[in-house]
Amino acid sequence: MRKMTVVMPYNNGPDFEKLFRQFILTPLTEQAIILHDQSLRLVWPQYEFLNGKTLTSGDVLNELFGRIKTKYVLLVTEKCPLYLAPETLERFIEVADSTKAAMIYSDYYLLEDYDRKNSRQSNGNFDGGNLTEHPVNDYQSGSVRDDFDFGPVILVSVSAARHAMKKYGDPAGLEYAGLYDLRLKMSIGRRFFHIREVLYGKGNLKDSPGRKGERHFDYLDRENEASQKEMEQVFTRYLKNIGAYLTPGFKKRLEPADRFPVKASVIIPVKNRKITVCDAVDSALAQKTNFPFNVIAVDNHSTDGTTEVLAALAKRHSRVKHLIPERFDLNIGGCWNEALSSDVCGRWAVQLDSDDLYSGPDTLQRIVDMFHEEEYAMVIGSYILVNEKLEEIPPGLIDHREWTDENGRNNALRINGLGAPRAYDTALLRKIGFLNVSYGEDYAMTLRILREYRMGRLFEPLYYCRRWPGNTDSLLTIREQNINNAFKDSIRSIEIMARQKMNRIEKRRMTS
Repeated sequence: MRKMTVVMPYNNGPDFEKLFRQFILTPLTEQAIILHDQSLRLVWPQYEFLNGKTLTSGDVLNELFGRIKTKYVLLVTEKCPLYLAPETLERFIEVADSTKAAMIYSDYYLLEDYDRKNSRQSNGNFDGGNLTEHPVNDYQSGSVRDDFDFGPVILVSVSAARHAMKKYGDPAGLEYAGLYDLRLKMSIGRRFFHIREVLYGKGNLKDSPGRKGERHFDYLDRENEASQKEMEQVFTRYLKNIGAYLTPGFKKRLEPADRFPVKASVIIPVKNRKITVCDAVDSALAQKTNFPFNVIAVDNHSTDGTTEVLAALAKRHSRVKHLIPERFDLNIGGCWNEALSSDVCGRWAVQLDSDDLYSGPDTLQRIVDMFHEEEYAMVIGSYILVNEKLEEIPPGLIDHREWTDENGRNNALRINGLGAPRAYDTALLRKIGFLNVSYGEDYAMTLRILREYRMGRLFEPLYYCRRWPGNTDSLLTIREQNINNAFKDSIRSIEIMARQKMNRIEKRRMTS
């Protein structure tokens, strides 16, 4: 019956002892190992001590898997209050035995603003709080972000972990990316299984330090620069292991046979943005350039008065082109395709969302100038997050300085976005086409272009990205966030397979 080792990071909260006893008193547990960075004197039997703060350390993982005597190891990856539902551990082991998966994880309950100083627990349950279900996503080949949400409790096959470390190298020396490195290597040729059942609860500490800004920008925080460089190194090695790494080298941008009426077009897909679209169009019209440009607003059958606003703007300004698609099944990507295929579209297509603004009158000129500096098929600038009053909000400037010309297109698969404003070679986009979706269409297009072509970056702020109650991502439920994340994971899955295929073809060509 004893099949499991439990590994937990120590915390001095009142709930730690109760949780620890739940783990060591089950007949399934053979070993219990506590992580801590200083000596501990605990009164409980059946525990071992491992010097180390976190499982992100490759050296800690190496020592850990050298000690384990059991078939499975249950890793508690966060220092957070937890409680186990009845038969939680039995269910983890049952599924692991049945599926032979390398890793098992499950959905969980979440208790926000958990106050551990004043909490009461009864038989391991949280009392006096509102628990909400926190489902997580199925793992797929494109689930390669280092912040993929497995939840804080995962069951790992010890043999799978040891095999991965033996075949692809152990994580020695890694300070931040040890666990990320291990799970990427374990995923090669092995499956991860998601139990779609709520098996435990997690409390988000009320007294923990708050975050500044939106969580999905954490990887851009200067404080995280060292960890992100390590994550990129680990991910790059993973791409090489699976044959999806792209070596430096790009196709040249071919000059198109098409004739264009203007040098550049600002593309604004819009639906029901009466309050903000006029500001966006005015921002585009205010651009000072040494070339002709126009503004193409693709009005996706608005019903709130946006259509009338745009019609008036087009009547007043000859550079404003108001397009209303014949189709009624278009999303943002489909609206982009409408603009690109129209006979009023310029040589370069430059993005502007209907509730955002260019930060100055030189944005368009600077972007187009960059297209002439190198053989870029795409140019991306930087932006500042602001509120509806144009006041800067955390984290402020989003400039993606992690980008390198040498490895950026590989690392782009690891992160969830690449910035704004985005500008494209219209002739190339007419051949590729956007996905007809309203989330991730820009990310999918960027990955597709980077597969073959070079991208330029401008690191100075060119754009105001406005957050207001009608558009903020913070309004999304966890299920909506999961849908978005799963979609981007699928985009990465497809792109990884496309790059593997491209590399196989190139390898055959070189050896023939």
